[in-house]
Amino acid sequence: MKRHAAYDPPEYLDWAPTPAVTRRYAALAAEGERGALISALSDERLLWIYEQLLLTRLHDTQLKRWVKQGVITKAWLGTGEEAATVGVCAALGERDVVGPMIRNAGALIARGVPLEVCFAAYLGTTDTLARGRDLHIGDPARGVIPPISHVGDILPVMAGCALAFKLAREPRVALTWTGDGSTATGIFHEGMRVASALSAPLISVIQDNRVALGTLTETHSRSDLRDLAAAYGAPVWEVDGNHVLDCYAAAALAAEACRAGRGPAVLLARTFRMGGHATHDEREARRLLPPAAYAEWGARDPVGCYEEWLTATRGVPRAHLEALEEALTARVDDAARHAAARKESHAPAASELLEGVYAAPLRS
Repeated sequence: MKRHAAYDPPEYLDWAPTPAVTRRYAALAAEGERGALISALSDERLLWIYEQLLLTRLHDTQLKRWVKQGVITKAWLGTGEEAATVGVCAALGERDVVGPMIRNAGALIARGVPLEVCFAAYLGTTDTLARGRDLHIGDPARGVIPPISHVGDILPVMAGCALAFKLAREPRVALTWTGDGSTATGIFHEGMRVASALSAPLISVIQDNRVALGTLTETHSRSDLRDLAAAYGAPVWEVDGNHVLDCYAAAALAAEACRAGRGPAVLLARTFRMGGHATHDEREARRLLPPAAYAEWGARDPVGCYEEWLTATRGVPRAHLEALEEALTARVDDAARHAAARKESHAPAASELLEGVYAAPLRS
């Protein structure tokens, strides 16, 4: 994949496969029960996963471009964590539902939400479910429940979805993501406790990216996050959060368990945030950990490692991947131009301010 000095982390700019990382990646993709699931994937499905990784990275690159151009003030990016979103979504069925965090934009893209809509959310136009009021968007018709600004708050919502599936006796799964920091919130525990008590088919993906806003995991948690699942009697699958195929296989196993009535389930994705909480604090965020940490995780770029696996293990021609990237880049560029062109013509009107607000306005 092409890299850009203005938008990519410095560790990605001259990215090349590291032998030790490549060997570990290939070994993990062939190991045990998960390896069997991975080996059963068709070339078509493997390339679809690659497309989703690229689209997610290109989407975030466009947002960062807009930040630098002054089009928007900041953006919440998933750079370096794309696999924990894309891989998990690849394991779900069309009738399952997801509740992403704001940096899980790959979930919207993988579920078919148009790129124009994803960009429109940041531009505040009326092209979204929120009609320009909020950049936390979704599409329930496509199985995407919009995020809640407070990370962790959506978990009880998704537990409710899961319970509804169980009561209706539908073999469907509800899945959501939380950060390592949000596992400390009361509402996370409330949602997990309800799902556990009622054996609801809920999958909770904990993205352990080593930092909660600006606080390192070892500072805010004295025990390993893996121990959380035991508190709810839930099975836990620990995954390499930068390995899209490992995320896929573990999510497939978790979904199978949930459909069999053994929910909820926890996926603990060990990953790394290559930037800041958002684009506004990247410089401060990179001071939290030593350069060696960024170098280590930079070598494990989810896109680069998957590209190397596709070419070296599955024999996909590199020229094919390059052509695919060129086509997807053009698609993202077109979507961004289309969304930007509607910024003025589709700005929310003041008369729409109270539409969809259910509290009665005060009367004089």
